[in-house]
Amino acid sequence: ARVLANSHDGLAIEDETALQRQLSALPLDRLGLSRELAVALGRMGLRYLRQVLELPRAALARRFPAELLLHIDRLCGRSPLALEHYRPPDTFDLRIELNFDVESHQALLFPLRRLSADLAAFLAGRDSGVQRFTLHLEHHGRADSQVTVGLLSAEREAAMLFELTRGRLEQLQLPAPVHAVRLEARELPPFTPQHRELFDERPQQYLGWEQLRERLRARLGDEAVQGLSAVAEHRPERSWRPHSCDRAQSPAACGLRPGWLLAEPRPLGEALPTVLAGPERIESGWWDGEDIRRDYYLVETRSGQRAWVYREVGSEGPLWLHGWFA
Repeated sequence: ARVLANSHDGLAIEDETALQRQLSALPLDRLGLSRELAVALGRMGLRYLRQVLELPRAALARRFPAELLLHIDRLCGRSPLALEHYRPPDTFDLRIELNFDVESHQALLFPLRRLSADLAAFLAGRDSGVQRFTLHLEHHGRADSQVTVGLLSAEREAAMLFELTRGRLEQLQLPAPVHAVRLEARELPPFTPQHRELFDERPQQYLGWEQLRERLRARLGDEAVQGLSAVAEHRPERSWRPHSCDRAQSPAACGLRPGWLLAEPRPLGEALPTVLAGPERIESGWWDGEDIRRDYYLVETRSGQRAWVYREVGSEGPLWLHGWFA
């Protein structure tokens, strides 16, 4: 088909006889043969494929490499041709020219929604997701404005991609009117869909933690959304630190700790709570002048809340509330 397409315009082949007739009339230099084979056949006075087909195959096999007969058999359909599978490009790059200069974010949302939908369709066709992409806003006579969206995990839902880009776009001050927008994505890792139970009773508008996290980062900025990681420190006030959400943190090996640690301990305000566990003695910090000597307990208040409380070692004073358990 490729050989005939290079030699004819609008040719239709309906059966094998017509195929053989059209191929036989082709010059040898139009068959896709190697230059060495075409020159060797020309020296024998052969100019067209029909002349080669009239020769005995055994004689051709003796005089020429096996490549010649194999190529002819593939042209005539007698031998299968192994074609390479089409591989879609590994990057997405789509540009939309606007009909007029745009000076507001609101007017950019329509082309942005279309670009997001096209990106989602492209990713679905490749069974991949996107983890980083850039929206280019083109101006006349100056460098493009760029909105870069980085995700902590691969995503390919059109609505989510649109919302994340929209959140960051609204934070950008346009330096000049925009005459074209372009969406570029180069990091396209494999996509693992979020698993949901068959009889999931949560509403369809339920937003998973990963999607909520990305929306918050898009709206508030990357540094506004932080996680917590444990620190090798016995004193509860110093046993944690914030960290960026883009790094996975392994939990530290420690005792039972509350999910909410108060900024400053305060009196419990309840005389006789039910003690569930403890005491756990924590003594540390003598080397820096901020040493503590406390006995910690897990207690349950009259209202059913579970609290982490302590009393200074050797003291008969009140219990101090330091944290709450979920």
